Order: sequence, then C-alpha cells, then structure tokens
Amino acid sequence: MLKPRQPVPALDVPLVGGGRWVLAEQRPERFSVVVFYRGVHCQMCKDHITELDALVDKFAEVGATSVLAVSGDDEGRAARAVEEWGLGRVPVGYGLSPRSMREWGLYISKAIKEGQPNEFSEPGLFVIRPDGTLYAVVQTSFPFLRPHLDEVLDTLRWVGEHDYPARGEV
Repeated sequence: MLKPRQPVPALDVPLVGGGRWVLAEQRPERFSVVVFYRGVHCQMCKDHITELDALVDKFAEVGATSVLAVSGDDEGRAARAVEEWGLGRVPVGYGLSPRSMREWGLYISKAIKEGQPNEFSEPGLFVIRPDGTLYAVVQTSFPFLRPHLDEVLDTLRWVGEHDYPARGEV
C-alpha cells in the first residue's frame, strides 16, 4: 500500500500526440495530479476525464500545475478517447502496464463485456508533491464513487492556504 509522505512509484508513459510524461521530470508549483482511468470503453471515465480536461487551468490556479490522465489502453484506444471525448487540455498517457498498475496499488479488473480490454485498472486520483511523495489518494474498486473534481480543487486550494500536511502516513 502506498502511504502519504512516502515516494510513489516511477511513472513514465507515452502521450497521445507524441512525447512522454515522466513523473520524475515534472516540476509542479505545489502538486502533480495523476488520474488513472479505466479506458475508452468506460462512459463514467469519459465524464470524469472530460471534466478534468475542462478544469486544467483551475488546477493550475491551486498549484497543481502538472496533471495527467492515464490508462492501460493502447495508443489507438487512447487516441480514440482523446478524439471522441473532445479532450484538448489534459495530457493523456497510455500503455500503463499491469505491473505499474499493481505498483500504484490500483485495483485491476478483467473484462466482463465486449469492448473491454482483458485487464484494466479501476480509477484512482493521486496527488503528489514536487519531491515525488504521495500527498493524497482517492481510489475505487469499480467505476463508481469517484471524487468530485470541484471538491478536489477546493481541497487543494484550502491545503495550500493552510499548509496542511499529508495524513495517513502511519
């Protein structure tokens, strides 16, 4: 289990449209926010990541100047998500391996319907300090019960204003 105030695993993924997103190379003002999503097959992911895309500037305003949406989808499926979901602001990573999913402590599911990959991660939102340590995490074992991104923004704003420490480290 990942614990706040401890280093998170490495994350280095290709991006739709070219380039790579490497966590160790991020230089956020206050936080990096990494949102793991199930894949293009997931309607709830579409809603969540579309909302994230619309809020990239708001996240930057609260010091989360490095944001990523990432899944285990291959390049073609991830490109479909970007196109079909109308994403244009949030970087979208792809090719997350089952090993990396496990390192991050994500729940992994097997396909139960046509159109789903054989295995894919369930959602998780990780807030990471510039030093690469975990600040906070919200994750779920199925497509539902995701954090409301406006609440995440309000929380990160408050945390920044009050220099609130990471909790859950014991």
